[in-house]
Amino acid sequence: MLELSKQTHLLERDPYRYRLQEVQEPELFREIYPYTDVPRVVFNHRRVDLAMPEEIWITDTSFRDGQQSQSPYKVEHMVELYKLMHRLGGEKGIIRQTEFFIYSENDRKAIEKCMELGYRFPEITTWIRANKKDFELARSMGIKETGILVSCSDYHIFKKLKMTRSQALEHYLSVVAEAFDAGVIPRCHFEDITRADFYGFVVPFANALMDMSKEAGIPVKIRVCDTLGLGIPYPGVALPRSVPGIINGLRHYAGVPSEQLEWHGHNDFYKAVVNAGTAWLYGASAVNCSLLGIGERTGNVPLEAMVMEYISLRGSHDGMDTTAITDIARYFEEKMGYQIPPMTPFVGRDFNQTRAGIHADGLMKDEEIYNIFDTKTILNRSAGVVVNNTSGFAGIAYWINNRYNLTGERAVSKQSELVKKIKEWVDLQYQNGRETVISNDELEALIKEYAPDLI
Repeated sequence: MLELSKQTHLLERDPYRYRLQEVQEPELFREIYPYTDVPRVVFNHRRVDLAMPEEIWITDTSFRDGQQSQSPYKVEHMVELYKLMHRLGGEKGIIRQTEFFIYSENDRKAIEKCMELGYRFPEITTWIRANKKDFELARSMGIKETGILVSCSDYHIFKKLKMTRSQALEHYLSVVAEAFDAGVIPRCHFEDITRADFYGFVVPFANALMDMSKEAGIPVKIRVCDTLGLGIPYPGVALPRSVPGIINGLRHYAGVPSEQLEWHGHNDFYKAVVNAGTAWLYGASAVNCSLLGIGERTGNVPLEAMVMEYISLRGSHDGMDTTAITDIARYFEEKMGYQIPPMTPFVGRDFNQTRAGIHADGLMKDEEIYNIFDTKTILNRSAGVVVNNTSGFAGIAYWINNRYNLTGERAVSKQSELVKKIKEWVDLQYQNGRETVISNDELEALIKEYAPDLI
């Protein structure tokens, strides 16, 4: 059958209507996932074209996947973070949606408080169990879209659900039908897709969803869940691990529009961010993230990372207020007691700090030499130095000037007497066996003693 493709706008032969492949034994891809060893990266040299959608955006799971890996967030915490997320995403809604649990009174109250703010973005969605009672609860609260877990690997279908593929498919489709009956947009979470039989289950399932969606006149969204962080972004990688192959395959073989495709990844193999960016490049409009990357095990895709990735790929902030990232990080630490690892990009205490004296010397001459970008403008975080046994005169001088906003004639040089005195004190600490860095409080006490006029 020849059809004019709505995606490529070319006349194409379309014989690719994959049928569900029933199997007696689960397909566990043991050559790729031996379990007793590190998973393998297998290539088949099949490449697909880049297909960046006209619109891309970010969705959030901080109050669902993020919260379930922490102690339950208080209502005021969720409301304040929601406000900050709204400010970060801007009026264009680059942060398009955020999802909540709906089971506890605490979560429902947080949803109500956030709804009262009247923000268009991020739209509030939910994650619920796949039953009619939960659908009705979501609808009664004014929720228009909800996530539904639909595990798609044989690891889950056979080992957890104790079903065959056809039984799982029938069950999932009946749940989606209940969502339609309740007037709620179903967002199907294709759990563990990077260990699933793509053409034997994933594509036939997606085809059935698209058919149901067309008949009901209600869109179905597909969240592509790299549950164990096994996705690979490299060109020519074989399924089921290929991120380009998964996104292209769902678009081409199942006809899922880009705006109904969302990537959700984890960081088990340090590929969460690059996999999310790859999903954008190959045709998914949405990438699902959490604030600071907080989530199951190694965490989710950090939302702040994809804000930067968006700006890098689009060449525009599109109304996002990136200084909100620093306020979000401070709120987590100061109000919620969360300790951010100091080296974490964009939000950690040391992400734009240097300890080496030679680097500090470069910062004194021109900050751009050793800073990733103008962190003061973009994140309201000035570049800084940490004073230790390798900071040298330059590091101490830079710390003083940065701490007390000394510029021009008021700035101290690395040859100043003040810097020399502090350097002598610092050297003595390490000669006596100190191993930790010099704290800001200690340096401020020295300034108060040696040069009180600076304070």
